[in-house]
Amino acid sequence: MTTLVLVRHGLTAMTGPVLAGWTPGVHLDERGIKQAEALAARLAPVPFAALVSSPLERCQDTAALILAAGHGGELSTDERFAECRYGTWTGRSLKELAKEPMWKVVQTHPSAAVFPEGEALAAVQSRAVAAVRDWDARLTASHGEDAIWLACSHGDVIKAIVADALGMHLDLFQRITAEPCSATVIRYTSLRPFVVKLNDTGGDVGALLTPSRKRKRRRVSSDAAVGGGG
Repeated sequence: MTTLVLVRHGLTAMTGPVLAGWTPGVHLDERGIKQAEALAARLAPVPFAALVSSPLERCQDTAALILAAGHGGELSTDERFAECRYGTWTGRSLKELAKEPMWKVVQTHPSAAVFPEGEALAAVQSRAVAAVRDWDARLTASHGEDAIWLACSHGDVIKAIVADALGMHLDLFQRITAEPCSATVIRYTSLRPFVVKLNDTGGDVGALLTPSRKRKRRRVSSDAAVGGGG
């Protein structure tokens, strides 16, 4: 089983005040480019078996900068990692949307949220988790259990994947945060996933590296450390 590094795209002019959704042509702004370059430098030592991205421009921009930081191969695109289709909510300000009756549903009962002329959040989680499992199986078969791969996606998509990894109901996923250009790391094993890092914006990634062959490797276990481990 593999280790997944989930990266949220960097800042854009729409990030924060506006629900960008599938608005076309939304690229990283200067802040987002600097964020992505800093993350790319931090992740440079990690040997990714694959880099996968949402098809939306802001994710493609972010993933391309990470790829350019020394990671070989090609950037793959998987629409299952794309943003939720927010329908008629797309392009509207969050301040305005907070007055909509469905806003409370999104906040307190997201598993029941279906955006007008758009997608259900439950469907977003289903497709994203299916993508993770597909890529995990594929890369385990081709690169082995030590494979590390990266998927560049969007806030709600990442939160939905993390909720699944934590065994949380989707209705609790608003408790999770995924900031722009944050890295969230999930190690998948035969028994359970382990959330190794969550919403990390500056930590060391050395723990992701495979130990030197001169040292005896410890077999990765599916067991959780009783007492928390050291």
